[in-house]
Amino acid sequence: MKTPIFAAMAAIILAGCASDRISDADRLALYRAHAGAPVPNFQYFGRLDGWTPLGNTALAVWTRPSEVYLLELGGTCQDLDFANAITVTNQFGRVYSRFDKVIVLGRGVNHVPCWIREIRPVDAKALRAAEQEKREAQMAEREKS
Repeated sequence: MKTPIFAAMAAIILAGCASDRISDADRLALYRAHAGAPVPNFQYFGRLDGWTPLGNTALAVWTRPSEVYLLELGGTCQDLDFANAITVTNQFGRVYSRFDKVIVLGRGVNHVPCWIREIRPVDAKALRAAEQEKREAQMAEREKS
């Protein structure tokens, strides 16, 4: 008898937690709204400070804590949403659109390269503020219902 009640309570709690998260589509829209004009390349220092999958056709890469680029891919990138790690090819410390690629790493992944179609710098400070505003709006909406 305790198991069904516990499972139902866990499902309700998890559903509540999931609603605090910004969806991939909303997050991609935020990144696009705060991205500048396309650039042909960016400097790559040999490691990423972080990365954020934005569905399976785009991602954001953080080269420094306050330096982020939106990478729009030339098609779908298999397993990007579930990857533990990625790597980005580069040419002498620069990543070029239409030449370099993102490679998803991890066990059981095919390592199929995902070509970078477009690179756009993102205003990291404005992006963080917009994400916080979006979360607060979601919380307020949830409290109303």
